[in-house]
Amino acid sequence: MTPHTPHTPHTPHTTHATDTTETVATEAGPARITWHRARGRARLVLAVSHGAGGGIEARDLRALAAGLPAHGVTVALVEQPWRVAGKKVAPAPKTLDTGWRGIWPALAEPGLPVVSGGRSAGARVACRTATELGARAVLALSFPLHPPGRPEKSRADELLGAGVPTLVVQGGNDPFGRPGEFPEGDYELVEVPHGDHGFAVPKRADITQEEAVSVVTAAVVRWTGTLG
Repeated sequence: MTPHTPHTPHTPHTTHATDTTETVATEAGPARITWHRARGRARLVLAVSHGAGGGIEARDLRALAAGLPAHGVTVALVEQPWRVAGKKVAPAPKTLDTGWRGIWPALAEPGLPVVSGGRSAGARVACRTATELGARAVLALSFPLHPPGRPEKSRADELLGAGVPTLVVQGGNDPFGRPGEFPEGDYELVEVPHGDHGFAVPKRADITQEEAVSVVTAAVVRWTGTLG
């Protein structure tokens, strides 16, 4: 396994009664983890990072942080070093992987199995590094199967190579890959009807925005319940 830079958190500060934020040193620069602690006995850590065009304020990440702690899952929302540094554009995949490796010791520190996850580019990072880091499973939110309009540029090998139990939650109208475009493989896929890459649904859809987000959280609650 690749050596990891020891994490050197700043003094955590409380955001809610059970939530804290810490900064972690990585070879790609400081990253940040916002912990949403399980209520009662924790059985898993679900670590999820953002995509290349947004942060941890994404609707699905916020919903998971709000909903999973009641089910014995501590949620760690991870901000990659480039976001912490205030940059607008994500670096190359190799640098994203370096940042993820660097925060892993902090994620594993509670001594619980860690589910490696993310949305979009963060999902790709989770898939690429899962086996190396010893992840219990992978949660891939809005996995970018291909660039919009470029199905020949498939990233299916990353998803299929995760090597651990994997859940994909995908919008039905995601231009980066609709559910029907995904290849057969040893993973589970849950569709969010009418959802785009950010799980936004049009007003004319037969599902509300709140219901669409509930599809995401319900799927993850059910799936994490099978992991121990």
